[in-house]
Amino acid sequence: MGQEIGLHSLRPTPGSRHPRKRVGRGEGSGVGKTSGRGQKGAGARSGAKSRPAAEGGQMPIHMRMRKLRGPHMKKSMPFERFRTHTQPVNLRDLAQRFADGDEVTPGSLRARGLATRKDIRVKILGQGEIDVKLAVTAHAFSKTAREKIEAAGGSCTVVEE
Repeated sequence: MGQEIGLHSLRPTPGSRHPRKRVGRGEGSGVGKTSGRGQKGAGARSGAKSRPAAEGGQMPIHMRMRKLRGPHMKKSMPFERFRTHTQPVNLRDLAQRFADGDEVTPGSLRARGLATRKDIRVKILGQGEIDVKLAVTAHAFSKTAREKIEAAGGSCTVVEE
């Protein structure tokens, strides 16, 4: 144990810090005369900046892309202000995780690892079969899901917000 280690003895790793490159300080420095800017051209001029994603005279990508505007087309620019997001839960998942006579709510779905995204509506979809009687409460139901739940003796309730 040579020296005491503390804030007073911290210093950068040797070789990690380099002195600032002083351009335009004579031919012998290696970066004299044109200061590393080459001969002529836009990059040699003062105030020269390149746009991010500049393509050097090629037609830029934002001008090559088609412009389909409006929220009514699937191919259009993504204006998603009016899109409703739901998280799907299938009947086969309900049949695996709930017993006969259980009450299914968005909270109980989250507790059992289904519909875990907070503040996003839950929609029950009809994939799979269900043979247990469940009282299901969710924000939305597909037509087949509602039919299968009620055929098994259960009930469907839509959450009012």
